[in-house]
Amino acid sequence: MKRRDIYFIGFVALVFAPFFIVPGMLDGYEAFNKAHGVLTSFFKFAFLATLGEVIALRIRTGVYHKEGFGIAPRAVVWGFLGVTVLFAFKIFSSGTPALLAYLGMDDAPQIITGALTPYKVLVAFLISVALNLIYAPVLMTVHKVTDEHIIMNGGTLRGLFRPIDCARILRQINWDIQWHFVFKKTIPLFWIPAHTMTFLLTPEYQVLFAAMLSVALGIILAIASLRGRQ
Repeated sequence: MKRRDIYFIGFVALVFAPFFIVPGMLDGYEAFNKAHGVLTSFFKFAFLATLGEVIALRIRTGVYHKEGFGIAPRAVVWGFLGVTVLFAFKIFSSGTPALLAYLGMDDAPQIITGALTPYKVLVAFLISVALNLIYAPVLMTVHKVTDEHIIMNGGTLRGLFRPIDCARILRQINWDIQWHFVFKKTIPLFWIPAHTMTFLLTPEYQVLFAAMLSVALGIILAIASLRGRQ
């Protein structure tokens, strides 16, 4: 472990320590999150998912930052993506049980909010399947496009707001990596099980767990992006 790793770990510990050692801070966070869910989702994903990308960069290149990487624009993108994740959670956690009720599982909406049972696990699993097959590929592709756009514009915050040449970027994407690794492996093997666990939690803990998963999301997508350029 190098000195830069110690500094990085110390920084992360310094950010999270107050939630565990300052009395009432975690309760205050939960209350603020409940009142301002969109805002907190923006900042949680801006910080945590970008943190995941920085860790992935360290794993792949040995450094936490390099010229053109663009930590600031990545954080802005992740903030907005985090808001869409919040919306998707709300839509699928309500819509999927409603669909199951329409298809004959009449008590699905009540099951997902009730005590832990095999039926609740099944409903949570089906919510996760719907979320990850319908929404996740769109999120991952949008992230890939914005990732390439940031790099093409030198990793600057100003460059982020230049028009995105979507057609060009979509043609240049390594779809072999995107399909065989990002979609075909991470969705069924990681994201569906992980989000099944998420939807078994109460809503306030779903938010916390989703925020932690955003670190993994940043790492997975960043590694895929780096692999695609090799």
